[in-house]
Amino acid sequence: MFAYRLLGGCVLIGGFLGGPWAPSGWAQAQAIPTPSSPPQQMPPSGVSATYPSTLLPYPSTPSPPSTSSYPTTPYPSTSPYPTTPHLSTADARASGPALSPYDNALPGITTSASGEVGRAEPSTIPGELGLSDTLHDDSPVSPPTYQPLDTDVYLERALGSGECWTWQVLPAGLMYKSYLAGGREPRIASQWVRERNLGWLWDSTLGGRVGLLRYGTESAIWPQGWQLDVEGAAFPRLDLERDRDLVACDFRFGLPLTTRQGAWEAKIGYYHLSSHIGDEYWLRHPQFSRINYVRETMVAGLSVYLNPDVRLYSEAGWAFYEDGGSKPWEFQFGIDCSPAAPTGLWGTPFFALNAHLREENDFGGNMTVQTGWQWRGRTGHLLRLGMQYFNGMSDQAQFYNVFEEQIGVGLWYDY
Repeated sequence: MFAYRLLGGCVLIGGFLGGPWAPSGWAQAQAIPTPSSPPQQMPPSGVSATYPSTLLPYPSTPSPPSTSSYPTTPYPSTSPYPTTPHLSTADARASGPALSPYDNALPGITTSASGEVGRAEPSTIPGELGLSDTLHDDSPVSPPTYQPLDTDVYLERALGSGECWTWQVLPAGLMYKSYLAGGREPRIASQWVRERNLGWLWDSTLGGRVGLLRYGTESAIWPQGWQLDVEGAAFPRLDLERDRDLVACDFRFGLPLTTRQGAWEAKIGYYHLSSHIGDEYWLRHPQFSRINYVRETMVAGLSVYLNPDVRLYSEAGWAFYEDGGSKPWEFQFGIDCSPAAPTGLWGTPFFALNAHLREENDFGGNMTVQTGWQWRGRTGHLLRLGMQYFNGMSDQAQFYNVFEEQIGVGLWYDY
């Protein structure tokens, strides 16, 4: 009992000494020592300058590695192009992937994921999708298909294999062109040559070959199909050293049927050739014995283009009627190196060689070489200027058994 009273008295004394009635010296002795730095001031807004860290931070999740080796470029959130606010979620799925700006600028051309350019199917061209029907239909639309460009299409167009065959009256161009160095081919030409024994001569060709009827393509440079032509020409020779007297003149008329399939050409046909002596020459040489040289000939020819600029050819002719020393068989062959495409203003070089063999010369004959510069137009017409060398039996049928050697210059125009 005494112990409890003693403990209560100690508590009362302790409260009196620590309360407001305690002496000042005792209170200072019992105060807690203050820190040396002043207390932290609050900002005027009343918000603490520092924020405590989160007690439970979330662990950071590493991002998956990027599959692209190129850095990504951030784009602005606002697009400069207006958006379409009328598409629903189902309509957006049905509209398919968006077209690139190149598809809008070049209809019919699409790009693949690798950047290659190709042709787009007609259904993927803007304006042909039928969006007015597709926007109200939730059925999925297949994405644009990619087809690489076929580089052979240009070659097919050049050969005419991709064009339709039609009937044409008076078509442009020829399927079996005249041999460039052929001595008796119909064209417009003029050669000024010096013959070793006769001096300066002027050999001309006044005529041409044109198409009458064609069943084939409409190309003028490289037509394909079948064509009926008509040809005719006169081949006068003038003596430049004797007042340009007419020495002789041959005449030719023919109807060839020609065809071209790809790089191959062929012809069959008929031609008439007759020769006449000039009046001035006969008066100057009254001892000359005139002959009635005539050929009515069936002819067949074949040629092939090794490339668009080089042509090999051969031809055989058989005369079912001949007179004046002419005999049935004749053959010729040669090569033409002449670009087939239009040449433009500056032109391009050419080379041609022809050999003509005749039975009346014991299957001997002559050889002609030409070289120079040429210009070809968009319709296939050909103008050439160059040098000519001739060696062999004369092309003038009145002198078929007379040897000649010529060299000079010439101008040739082929339709």
